[in-house]
Amino acid sequence: MWSFFARDPVKDFNYDILPDTQDKSGIWTLHRGKRKTGGEPLSVFVYEVSTGTEEQTQLAKAAFKRMKTLRHPNILAYVDGLETEKSLYLVTEQVTPLAAHLKAQSERGGSGELEVSWGLHQTVKALSFLVNDCHLLHNNLGIWAVFVDRAGEWKLGGLDHMTPENGDASTSLPSAKAVHPEMDKYDAPESPNSGEKWAGDVWRLGCLIWEVFNGPLPRASSLRSLGKIPKALVPHYCELVGANARARPNPARFLQNCRAPGGFLSNSFVDSNLFLEEIQIKDPAEKQQFFQDLSENLDSFPEDFCKHKVLPQLLTAFEFGNAGAVVLTPLFKVGKFLSAEEYQQKIIPVIVKMFSSTDRAMRIRLLQQMEQFVQYLNDAAVNSQIFPHVVHGFTDTNPAIREQTVKSMLLLAPKLNESNLNQELMRHFARLQARDEQGPIRCNTTVCLGKIAPYLNAGTRQRVLISAFSRATKDPFPASRAAGVLGFAATHNYYSVTESAARVLPTLCTLTVDPDKNVRDQSFKAIKSFLTKLETVSEDPTKLAEIEKDVMSSAQPAGAAASWAGWAVTGVSSLTSKLIRTGPGAEGGSPAENTPVGGGTASPCAGSPVIDGAGDGWSAEPAGDWGAEESWESVDGSQGLSKAELAKKKREERRKELEAKRAERKAVKGPLKLGARKLD
Repeated sequence: MWSFFARDPVKDFNYDILPDTQDKSGIWTLHRGKRKTGGEPLSVFVYEVSTGTEEQTQLAKAAFKRMKTLRHPNILAYVDGLETEKSLYLVTEQVTPLAAHLKAQSERGGSGELEVSWGLHQTVKALSFLVNDCHLLHNNLGIWAVFVDRAGEWKLGGLDHMTPENGDASTSLPSAKAVHPEMDKYDAPESPNSGEKWAGDVWRLGCLIWEVFNGPLPRASSLRSLGKIPKALVPHYCELVGANARARPNPARFLQNCRAPGGFLSNSFVDSNLFLEEIQIKDPAEKQQFFQDLSENLDSFPEDFCKHKVLPQLLTAFEFGNAGAVVLTPLFKVGKFLSAEEYQQKIIPVIVKMFSSTDRAMRIRLLQQMEQFVQYLNDAAVNSQIFPHVVHGFTDTNPAIREQTVKSMLLLAPKLNESNLNQELMRHFARLQARDEQGPIRCNTTVCLGKIAPYLNAGTRQRVLISAFSRATKDPFPASRAAGVLGFAATHNYYSVTESAARVLPTLCTLTVDPDKNVRDQSFKAIKSFLTKLETVSEDPTKLAEIEKDVMSSAQPAGAAASWAGWAVTGVSSLTSKLIRTGPGAEGGSPAENTPVGGGTASPCAGSPVIDGAGDGWSAEPAGDWGAEESWESVDGSQGLSKAELAKKKREERRKELEAKRAERKAVKGPLKLGARKLD
């Protein structure tokens, strides 16, 4: 009756063991597993009572008990367990046996010394915790007792033979040698209790070090051959396997010796790990300095470590530690190791939140490094959560902020919706080009407009391009005039033959007498290009439709980014560099405006605060609303004028016309005679 209703406890166990995934780990079998709810990957150690001896079952139960009570960052983390009459199940964090990990690393080119140095540091620290804090002896230390998690962290396991240091290992539990006769070669040569309590464990630590660098230990005498053990580690290794048991160092002293300057455990990787372990108690200044240095060190750190240990700490530091912009550079470096899915899940939400930050240093770093993450941003997030914050930079009082905001549009424009791109962005561009006091910013606005032209709709292109580039050709800053010329040339396919003849060429012709020779040269090249276009149609009118196929097209040409990526780089940037070298003598070339356009130092006004870094800087508050909207068309005659202004202009033109007629009649009839009728 009872057996009918009894439930199998294994079926209620909240973990699945994946089939065909097992490794032998002493008396245990290690399986990959996962949590039934959520699918979290884990490891499951299984001991089958029916396949073991009485001594082995005793060891397995002792290890089961120890695992549940011991907690330390460097000891294999217990998650859950189940003990039945038939089996013991130990669920731990997901790990790989160290031997298997080293073999896999060897196939990929081998583990670097940095990774091994930190792994040994963790193992010795765990041993020191057992010996000095818990007064326990491991009695089973070896490569089989060390495991590696996803981040590459080494964890000490194999707790089967652990005993109190004041107990007698020979009577409390079966010795490792009794259960595994092949382990004779790992036993210290002295008799038990002839040295310090830890003498046997540190001897086995020496065996572990030998195997990490040289592979499986064939016999105890092989310990005399150093093999590939690094020179910095040799003297300390020799102390571990010395014949005098009383001279072997306590694990804590071994760590201290190896951490001395020049020691094997004294390097940037170990230092960074130790800082990360204590980051919560570090003061803000220390954290800032650490994250600044971390970016340079990441290139030499293992990829798994960056993904699974550094990245969570960076995200936590931003979310809860007020680390600010300093985390961005290392964050994006680590992001390169992530898959697209991982990037979307872990980093994009943080980036979106960063754009809403009031920290200007944060915003400038985001804009400067946008190229590293823009491909992961979806259009909806850009338009609703990012662009509304970015546009504040267009009206910032610091010119470097305005300049970097303009440049960022090269990357964001393809993702902007109709309203943001063709209305909101054009409004800001018009204002900058017409009113900004900085020549390089006006220039870069023109450059950016030319580059994003393929993404504008046909109506906006018809309304904006000619007006904007014409305005640029009248700019006092020479590089801006050159940008206007190059803008016309780069977008020539968006102008009809009539517009080319009546509006573009007259504007370009005025620049053939520009004070700056480079501007004149660019103008002649552009004029020749447009004349060739007109001559082609004149010779063969049937080609008109083909030449003007893009004029009213709203489709973005395939590979548009590649087609327009370089026109201003080879034109405006090099032109500006030459202008800078000639000094401020050119027209409008004030010292404030003779500043590099594309890269290098940003273009600050006198007295504007600038944050150095990556060529540009931000630091000022948004300036608020500029007032009346500036139209691209306001440079062209009556376009953009109000009704009152238009009426006033017509009256003025009529007055001038009448005066001209009177002057003409005077010239024909001569001066009026006395008494003659006055002409109206």
